[in-house]
Amino acid sequence: MAEQFNGRIALDVRDSVPDWAPYRLKQAPDGSPNILVILYDDTGLAAWSAYGGRISMPTLDRLAAGGLTYTQWHTTALCSPSRSVFLTGRNHHVNRCAAIMEGTNGFPGAAGRLPAECATVGQVLQDNGWSTFWLGKDHNVPEEDIAGGGSRSEWPLQKGFDRFYGYLGGETNQWYPDLVEDNRFIEPPYTPEEGYHLSRDLADQAIRMLRDQNSSNPSKPWFMWYCPGANHAPHHAPREYIDRYLGMFDDGYEAYREWVLARMIERGIVPEGTELTPLNPLPDDAANPADRVRPWAELNDDEKRLFSRMAEVFAGFSEYTDAQIGRVVDYLEQTGQLDNTLIFYCADNGASGEGTPDGSVNENKFFNGYPDDLQENLSYLDVLGGPETYNHHPTGWAAAFSTPFQMFKRYAQYSGGTCDPMVVHWPAGIQARGAIRNQYHHVTDVVATILDVAGVEMPETYRGVEQHPLNGVSMRYSFDDGDAPTTKERQYYAMLGTRAVWQDGWKAAAVHAPISGHGRFDEDAWELYHVDEDRAEARDVAAEHPEKLQELVAAWFEEAERNDVLPLDDRSAVEQLTLDRPQAEPPRNRYVYYPGAAPVPESVAVNVRGRSYKIVADVELTPSSEGVLFAHGSRFGGHSLFVKDHKLYYVYNFLGIQPEQVFTSDVLEPGKLTLGAEFVRQEAGTHGESLGTARLYVGEEVVAEGPMRAQVGKFTLCGDGLCVGYDSADPVSRLYRAPFRFTGGRILGIGVDVSAEQYIDLEREAAAALARE
Repeated sequence: MAEQFNGRIALDVRDSVPDWAPYRLKQAPDGSPNILVILYDDTGLAAWSAYGGRISMPTLDRLAAGGLTYTQWHTTALCSPSRSVFLTGRNHHVNRCAAIMEGTNGFPGAAGRLPAECATVGQVLQDNGWSTFWLGKDHNVPEEDIAGGGSRSEWPLQKGFDRFYGYLGGETNQWYPDLVEDNRFIEPPYTPEEGYHLSRDLADQAIRMLRDQNSSNPSKPWFMWYCPGANHAPHHAPREYIDRYLGMFDDGYEAYREWVLARMIERGIVPEGTELTPLNPLPDDAANPADRVRPWAELNDDEKRLFSRMAEVFAGFSEYTDAQIGRVVDYLEQTGQLDNTLIFYCADNGASGEGTPDGSVNENKFFNGYPDDLQENLSYLDVLGGPETYNHHPTGWAAAFSTPFQMFKRYAQYSGGTCDPMVVHWPAGIQARGAIRNQYHHVTDVVATILDVAGVEMPETYRGVEQHPLNGVSMRYSFDDGDAPTTKERQYYAMLGTRAVWQDGWKAAAVHAPISGHGRFDEDAWELYHVDEDRAEARDVAAEHPEKLQELVAAWFEEAERNDVLPLDDRSAVEQLTLDRPQAEPPRNRYVYYPGAAPVPESVAVNVRGRSYKIVADVELTPSSEGVLFAHGSRFGGHSLFVKDHKLYYVYNFLGIQPEQVFTSDVLEPGKLTLGAEFVRQEAGTHGESLGTARLYVGEEVVAEGPMRAQVGKFTLCGDGLCVGYDSADPVSRLYRAPFRFTGGRILGIGVDVSAEQYIDLEREAAAALARE
């Protein structure tokens, strides 16, 4: 209800008394803290120096020395779900975010759009007098909305943030990111050759936002959510940072686990007597082969060299990003803001095993269900981490960086997937310095803590909608009382078919691998761990405490009912990523694109995956014509139709595997032409890829023909959209440099057909259309 006007209104304003109170925006109380949440991706508890790891993190170390290091802080085991909880303080299924945005499936807990019953921390703080900024990764926007004409309802500015600079999807190329500023797509401000890297850019933008704030509204507190691309694949970093780690991982991931566990015990991160868990703990009939860890002793010398280098790249990426964050922290100190800024420095899930047992130079192979090839990976050894690769370390390093726990990211039943670093720094509000905190907490507790510190409550009703209560509890009680018992009582876990529940120091965990396709959840065995006495979850005591296990299993089903967790879904990554989902545009067989438009994201572009298709370009050529007619994807997967050296080229780049599949015409004659390419799918290959025949056309004539293989999964998890007249960011083919804009002629339009009609019918239609121009 609006506040009552208490002034006096007469006929003449001179006889009236104003009252501004009902119309003033709320202001935060004097002395309210700034809040900075730094959220890394894919980082286990044992990676960083503050926790005993080998990766040097000077900024994190500095904050830990002046604040608190939490040892039992947990997440959901996956990025989008964890990030949704950071936004709202509610469990991820309540947020309709069971898995990543690309894995929504139409059930209440997995529909992919935040319900109106879950106002965000940005909205609440914004309404109470804080400026709100978001930098970096989002990954809480439905795929169909990541488009120039898509709905903006789930974009950051509509979720309570004054400013946004970053990317909307789950990952991006750190050298050629898919950037959004506020509500519009933009290109990076400069190139890798000029020194560009996303981590550096995000720090620049964060400092600019804070500088603008400090110049115009220095008394107004701010909230900043800072989400770098690190440590999600692709692991990209400047060579100088990668080379700082030369030889530091040559002892292998099993030796690293032993080394780091001793350091973690010494630092008080885990208790004395904590045991190492097995590298491959799941029985064969429950395990996912793609998540297996190969014993270091079984690797040959080349494999050891490659795997070590992949860890060096990961470490360099992490430290370089920390150094950029350090610039932001330095700015806060220089401007006198650091003491009264509450900083959370943390990660969204355990280390990632999506690099498979052999590691990868192109992580998108994982999402296409296609295996890596060791010899191919070795050929990229000297350029790992640069623009030439989209690399990811093998599962062994995921296990090592998640020491001492079982498994890693996606495994919500084990702490390897959920137990993450969390450092809290707030000199004005925390007396302790360099202290350890062992209370059990969860990502649901962050929003509750922020609101507690800010002196703001989550409203019972927001914009006319009754709100779902927060699922978390404030951690503030632990700031100055390291011995206080945790106020957390219960927390369920569920992710991609895995599940567990923690309650009062005990944990029940179902034996099931994520995205394994096993199903049969009613046959799952359950393990029981007394976490208060067995931090690593190394000793299954289900046989000794059957009643406790039954109690916890019942608790899990109670939470599943309360939070819309069911149905469980362990279908493969390819199956989940390629499900049919509602689109803003009705499905059709023919798509027409025109030059001069921004890249069309893959989620809303024509889908040629696993099917036959035709591409037709209506053009006017001159003797000087050259450039891209059509391009979709990048050097790590995609296809492109272009004119170069007076010839027509069609290149299909299958998952970045060399050589590219190239089809070329003879010299083209100037004039009005219809140029095109056709792929006729004939069968599935060994790994499900499409096998068939490609044909290149000039008019009605086939000018090149040959066998071709095509992807059934996406070209990228996000970004590198469909372009007409140029190739954005990272080029599809090594035969040209982006953007390779089409010049010296005219593109009238590009048609892509996925119906059953033959190319020749489309060519005649295009020729008729061209004649009408």
